[in-house]
Amino acid sequence: MSARATLRAVLLLLAATMLAMPARPARAHGLEPALLALRETSPGVFEVAWKSSKIRLPGTNLAPRLPQRCTPLGSATETDLGDRTEVRWTIDCGSAGLTGESIGVDGLEVARITALLLLERADGTSTQTVLNARMPTLVVPATPSRWILLQSYVALGIEHILSGPDHLLFVLGLLLLVPSTRLLIETITAFTVGHSITLSAAALGIARVPSRPIEVLIAASVLLLAVELAREGSRETLLRRFPWLAALAFGLLHGFGFAGALAEAGLPQRDVPTALLAFNVGIELGQLAFVFAVLAITAVLRGLAGGRGAARARHTAIYAMGILAAYWVIERTALWLG
Repeated sequence: MSARATLRAVLLLLAATMLAMPARPARAHGLEPALLALRETSPGVFEVAWKSSKIRLPGTNLAPRLPQRCTPLGSATETDLGDRTEVRWTIDCGSAGLTGESIGVDGLEVARITALLLLERADGTSTQTVLNARMPTLVVPATPSRWILLQSYVALGIEHILSGPDHLLFVLGLLLLVPSTRLLIETITAFTVGHSITLSAAALGIARVPSRPIEVLIAASVLLLAVELAREGSRETLLRRFPWLAALAFGLLHGFGFAGALAEAGLPQRDVPTALLAFNVGIELGQLAFVFAVLAITAVLRGLAGGRGAARARHTAIYAMGILAAYWVIERTALWLG
């Protein structure tokens, strides 16, 4: 059997393994991040805003973690934002403020999401970071660090792409579709350009697109790619002749999906460009890591699969990919219309 056939067989075996990953409800690439924002209105007094999604995994109980010495002033107000809930209240942390204190979010490990933390001081300085199961809290520094922002959003981008089977399956489909290394590079580059454009436009507020229909179209793009792969190249379709053009077009859709982690988080506009750059770098690093991992596994396992077994694995994985994508289309459409 040829090296190309072996490559496709191994890639599709990897796809079948990915399809066995536990699915998350509503959004295949992860639930919406929570947002904990604190704004200092006077020395030691902070307005707290806590935004979290109504869609959660069973048994989760997300809650802000604030210093015990900070006392609430007045009662909290809760606002229904559709898919999200916002709770606001005011706390008094004394003249020392929050410097050196630990703040964060409990329950991130069980919920399997991240939380965006924003702290704005009365003097105009701010600290932003991304909290996750490995780092659920932050010790507030005396001086804000831009490095913390860059590092955390790069990590968020990597986690976002690697935890999204719909995006990864699309990239995997591109690997299977193209016939040469040069065309593969052009196709992956076009996908990157496409999602970078719409990610930037959405995060900067230039383009506003509802997330629900975008999620449906992302799933539909994976389904269309699976259908094309199932045709076994019997027809010289536009998708096979110009895969880079299709990758560019679908990349525009996926970019709006990536932007959901930033655009719906409520970050101050002045902080979005830096966070956007770091987030986009993280997405590209995660995507490249996935591609290289697939190619490395292929190199190690090349020659282990027989021709008949490779064909069977190919058909099984393609149809599994199509079935899962079709399920996503139906699920997300029902969620959108219901």
